[in-house]
Amino acid sequence: MIIFAGNIPTVILTANYKLKINRKMEELVKKIKAECAAFATDADLQVEKSNKAAGSRARKSSLDLEKLLKEFRKASLEASKK
Repeated sequence: MIIFAGNIPTVILTANYKLKINRKMEELVKKIKAECAAFATDADLQVEKSNKAAGSRARKSSLDLEKLLKEFRKASLEASKK
């Protein structure tokens, strides 16, 4: 059964919404992977070579990762509700 909301069927709206959420999650996962790689590189430089600038970059990456992970959690919860 298709329920119409105006001229657009609700089934189509729901499917488009899920695709939008999945794309957002895919983008977030890519960003998280890239940020993890940057963090690992900079953290290794700080530990192995006592590179202070790399330590600053690693700390910044950790804050960016925190923000990305929170966004991912919100998108994931949103996707599981629909």
